Amino acid sequence: MPLGRLLTLCLRPLARTAGARCALDRFVEELRAQRRHRSGVRESRRYRGRDALRLHAGCGDRPKEGWVNIDLFHPRANLRLDLREALPFDDGSVELVYSEHVFEHLDHPRDTTRFLAECRRVMAPGAAFHVGVPDTEWPLKAYVNDDPTYFEMARDGMHPAWCDMRLYNVNWHFREGGEHRWAWDRETLTRVLEAAGFCDVSVREFDPDLDSEDRQPGTLYLVARNPG
Repeated sequence: MPLGRLLTLCLRPLARTAGARCALDRFVEELRAQRRHRSGVRESRRYRGRDALRLHAGCGDRPKEGWVNIDLFHPRANLRLDLREALPFDDGSVELVYSEHVFEHLDHPRDTTRFLAECRRVMAPGAAFHVGVPDTEWPLKAYVNDDPTYFEMARDGMHPAWCDMRLYNVNWHFREGGEHRWAWDRETLTRVLEAAGFCDVSVREFDPDLDSEDRQPGTLYLVARNPG
């Protein structure tokens, strides 16, 4: 019997409050994540000794052909890895890292700092790091300036139907049902990338060869380089 299932059976009777049950569920899910990650690390051995790799970090159901698609949960990934942990690739073996609507799911500064440090370690000198995140400047300005554009778009499929008030929409942007861990704008993301040692950090336009078209509205795209 899997350890997570065994712990659930043993500890569930002791978890008599909603908070205790929630904590137990999170703990069991972390054990499952650990098991998936260890399996992914074993599978990653086939990439040892290779260079010029392209990593798609947090691919979800959008894997890229010819890339190493990484996702802890999605079965279409090449490797099921936890981005909060060390990346099982050789130093300097990666020529490009791409992450779209994933960085906001990492706790800051603990997990973001480690993820960026690992990316720099495995990236070759001059390699590019591309990241796309929900742009938090847009909803905040829309709220303050009473601009309906953002809220109309949010209610047209971006957010659940019950988010029918402006602050509901702002909260969903920040939290997305508890999945989002941090909000980003150009200023904060630039500072974090530079603090991690990246250089030539800049905002870029939507790139149809890299980015998902349906995520273009409201997404902030930055590109940075690993110093030579």
